[in-house]
Amino acid sequence: MAKVLVVDDSLSVRKVVERALLGHQLEVVCAATGSEALERIDRDEPDVVVCDVVMPDKDGYEICDFVKRHPRLGRTPVLLMSGIVNDDVRERAARVKSADVLSKPFAADELLRRLDALLATEPAALAPPGPGSPPVMPAALLPPPPALNGSAHGDIAGDRRESRNGPGAPPPTAPVTPAAPTPATGGTSVLEQFAAIEGVQWAVLADREGFLLAASGDDVVDAAVASALSACLTESSEGLGRELRRGPLHGMILEYAQGMVVLYSVGGSALLAIALAEPSALGKVRYFAKKSIPELLQAV
Repeated sequence: MAKVLVVDDSLSVRKVVERALLGHQLEVVCAATGSEALERIDRDEPDVVVCDVVMPDKDGYEICDFVKRHPRLGRTPVLLMSGIVNDDVRERAARVKSADVLSKPFAADELLRRLDALLATEPAALAPPGPGSPPVMPAALLPPPPALNGSAHGDIAGDRRESRNGPGAPPPTAPVTPAAPTPATGGTSVLEQFAAIEGVQWAVLADREGFLLAASGDDVVDAAVASALSACLTESSEGLGRELRRGPLHGMILEYAQGMVVLYSVGGSALLAIALAEPSALGKVRYFAKKSIPELLQAV
């Protein structure tokens, strides 16, 4: 089984990518910083490295250069990810001998296609997972926008991303996926009431790191993926609000060709995502959300 090292300072992005790759016969290891990535490259010897360009300490170009100069792993392909892909990015990527540059945001099938080519495997190696395999992310990844993705992108209020290493601290150990806390019964009952509104397809409650807490509805396409993507979108939107001096995010309404998704911030610890098949349900959803947020706060 091929081993992929995923390097990104956003926990939500790492988890979404990890879920997509684990469903395709790939072993996945993750790193949150450039320093951790260098340690993992030496220790785990991955078959391919997928790395964000902008990192809080060592950037993706430095990591790629480290791989290419490595005495044992110099032939390991490095796929860089960047919110901006222009001539300067391509030139710097070519200078450090990156195999390719993937533009953010991107869809899971595009990432898998690039990995398929880099690993030079048979197409079957990345075939759809069988029964019981982890879910495959069907939607585009939603990392923070380029202007906020980097060392200047500070921790968001309520965001429980892991702390950075201090000077001289040893590289952190492998990220451990914490067990998602179980919300109180009241939280589940609130979601059921949302799902019972005519025109609502599903309701999902997630923590700020994108882990699923509870879900309700007859048409939850993939509750775990919806949770992770909601956290990514909220993280970037709160950063935008902070930069524009709009204050903390309360909620947002997303309109698509086939319905709507409404997101609400549940204090500093959780998120509420609701999918609507009919726009006419929006008024009822907004009214009920104002009444139910305090109850959800107690549940989480």
